[in-house]
Amino acid sequence: MLDISTWFNDALAGNTIFTADTLGYYAQGFVTTTQLVFLSLIAGLIIAVPLAIMRSSKHKWISLPIYLFTYVFRGTPLLIQLYIIYYGVVFIDGIQESFLWPILRGAFYPALIAFTLNTAAYTTEIFRGAIKATSQGEIEAARAYGMSRGLMMRRIILPSAFRRALPAYGNEVIFMLHASAIASVVTLMDLTGAARFVYARFYAPFDAFLFVAAIYLCLTFAILYFFRFLEKRLLAHLQPQTP
Repeated sequence: MLDISTWFNDALAGNTIFTADTLGYYAQGFVTTTQLVFLSLIAGLIIAVPLAIMRSSKHKWISLPIYLFTYVFRGTPLLIQLYIIYYGVVFIDGIQESFLWPILRGAFYPALIAFTLNTAAYTTEIFRGAIKATSQGEIEAARAYGMSRGLMMRRIILPSAFRRALPAYGNEVIFMLHASAIASVVTLMDLTGAARFVYARFYAPFDAFLFVAAIYLCLTFAILYFFRFLEKRLLAHLQPQTP
């Protein structure tokens, strides 16, 4: 059972696991986690926007392959996807002789690929729903001005859809931050990997994992604040006006 008073006394006496070395591991894990989450979200967003447009198409031969992609990646656990990409890349014919092998033989880029494809699938459906929810009046007004389909998508539908999708996409960003904790299972020294290393070294599970939980909590609050700020700025016209 955790004795808070004993832990506090040990910390005051200098008997703590939080030394310069262990804090260095946490700092390394923080950098790895933020890089992995940020890059996967940016790449996933870039992939998801055109896929969402194709997914909302009325032509089945365009929308059906995108539906299958999102169905597979949303219907299977991210951990399984990570295992398949990390361990399966070795068995691709010729990959070890190609120029890609120095990159893919590590853990970071296979994890980045898995996270990118996963978040792209979820983000595609988020934006697809937002595109479908575009007011018919906005579309008819754009047509009345003689806008082409591409111009209407770029200037009317996508900006409107992005504002509507913002709350749901904020939840997706938080989900990806929390899901990044599984990256440590493929030997990445992320935040969770750093906590596991400190625990294995000092046999102090409460100290190691409570500290990393506090870091995740701070990152989550920062993301929440950022998206609330964006919602206030981009959805200000929907807020009730005070007299």
